[in-house]
Amino acid sequence: MSNEAPAFTPEVDATIAAVRAEVAALHGELVRNGLVVWTGGNVSGRVRVGDDPGADLFVIKPSGVSYDDLTPENMILCDLEGNAIPGTPGSERSPSSDTAAHAYVYRHMPDVGGVVHTHSTFAVAWAARGEEIPCVITAMADEFGGPIPIGPFAIIGDDSIGRGIVQTLTGHRSRAVLMQNHGPFTIGVNTKDAVKAAVMVEDVARTVHYAREAGPMIPIPQDAIDSLYNRYQNVYGQSEDTRR
Repeated sequence: MSNEAPAFTPEVDATIAAVRAEVAALHGELVRNGLVVWTGGNVSGRVRVGDDPGADLFVIKPSGVSYDDLTPENMILCDLEGNAIPGTPGSERSPSSDTAAHAYVYRHMPDVGGVVHTHSTFAVAWAARGEEIPCVITAMADEFGGPIPIGPFAIIGDDSIGRGIVQTLTGHRSRAVLMQNHGPFTIGVNTKDAVKAAVMVEDVARTVHYAREAGPMIPIPQDAIDSLYNRYQNVYGQSEDTRR
């Protein structure tokens, strides 16, 4: 395999640079929101040119590197099989151990532009019980359109986790899945959207946990969930995509 960097068009080069910068910066949101410890967790972003995935690439963080040391230059550019692109900045490092899972999601969910994995405490606690988070607060109806589902148990290292994510979230409103005994993965139309979902899933996991500890929870009727979700996704906020 050649170690020479491939020749991309100027438009693709510019898009890669922008995704590198965004992915590097958004890892800081995981730290600021208390969603990760040490070097665990990861954010990735698809390289999308216009409305076409086109270049069939994504950017993800290197494995085992401190969040303080993450820069656009050491983000790793990968193809949709999860292979680092030789000759590009960061390609001498090993990509995140969850790269195969991210790659599988991008291959099978073409509308997904960002994927995030965290080890956030309350979401992981629900995953450890293999229990979905029930939709009992309006913020969940708004953001996730219902409960946050549990995905199957899967071992890290190949695309098993990715297959579980796709299997669980295909046709589901939720942009978050709690992989059993592991933790949350979130998807989004772009990287920022996926990070927002990661922040929100921990917030609702904590709130619903405390509510259940205090006493019986009151379910939200399905028609009300549908109405809340439709309003938040299509009416709330400014005319641009409010999740961005």
